Amino acid sequence: MALLTLADVTVRFGERPALDAVDLDVAEHEIVCVLGPSGSGKSTLLRVVAGLRVPDGGRVLLDGADQAGVPVHRRGVGLMFQDHQLFPQRDVAGNVGFGLRMRGVTGGEQRRRVDELLDLVGLPGAGRRAVATLSGGEQQRVALARALAPRPRLLMLDEPLGQLDRSLRERLVVELRGLFGRLGTTVLAVTHDQGEAFALADRVVVMRDGRIAQTGTPLEVWQRPASAFVARFLGFDNVVPATVSGEAADTPWGTIPVPAGSPQGPRTVLVRPAGVRLVPAGDGLRCVVEARTFRGSRVAVLLRPAGAPVLEAECDLRDAPREGATVGVAFGSEDVVVLPDQAQGPHAQDPGRARRQDRDV
Repeated sequence: MALLTLADVTVRFGERPALDAVDLDVAEHEIVCVLGPSGSGKSTLLRVVAGLRVPDGGRVLLDGADQAGVPVHRRGVGLMFQDHQLFPQRDVAGNVGFGLRMRGVTGGEQRRRVDELLDLVGLPGAGRRAVATLSGGEQQRVALARALAPRPRLLMLDEPLGQLDRSLRERLVVELRGLFGRLGTTVLAVTHDQGEAFALADRVVVMRDGRIAQTGTPLEVWQRPASAFVARFLGFDNVVPATVSGEAADTPWGTIPVPAGSPQGPRTVLVRPAGVRLVPAGDGLRCVVEARTFRGSRVAVLLRPAGAPVLEAECDLRDAPREGATVGVAFGSEDVVVLPDQAQGPHAQDPGRARRQDRDV
């Protein structure tokens, strides 16, 4: 049985639906990250579950109990906001213990729980520190400890790492996943950062215009985007219309190979950058190197073919051609994805919403 169920949940802002008949289950101990661009409805979804926004239709159930009319403080959920919202007049211990005091936890038990949580989030002995002396990462840890203190049955995170620099986000997201795994915490998080979601989640939910565009494990969503919208949102730009026949597709880049068993007929095709192979200029599709972007030991290369959309390739630093060079391009079928029909595409709810799978990455 799901710990959290959203059934046909709808929220309207005037005539515009912020959530449009959304169905979603979150299993106990599962970490679910909701992804989407601004205005997709992900933060509204979190506010509905928390009780901060009353839905215009549908139901929210926790442990099978309808939450209609249940106030925020009685839902047994924890909520951590992007800006942390720490109390500046209280020290670290005072912030972490705030929810415990509101629940009548006694002084000795409260101190033990605060010390336990500060150890857990990597801030042992920090209880007497003033909030103003904390770094951004330390404030994030204090806010997390405060949200975990009352032992919520569901922890909700709203862009929890959004104000931190990338290197710190990448480090903390790994720590968070390990922490939630040790505690067995059920988590519903919203973010616009794909890397953050894919590193943290057991399951990813991609939203568009108030609806679920795709849901699945991080590996499923990455390998098999459900639509051109999802592919582009994940950062794949090599997406074009095509006509598939057998193991080949007719595209603006010419005929390219596709995996055996691909859907046939008019389709949309995604070519991952790894599937764009640089070959001598006399071979394959002739392109001019328009730009290069260095990504550690790899280089993203933007290629301009004549009369066709630009292509993004990826290669080793030592193999990267210079800007302005002319190269040839060939395509590897293992990195070509024939996307589903548009009718099944960006606004389709996932038919296997009740299925639970182990995280693959």
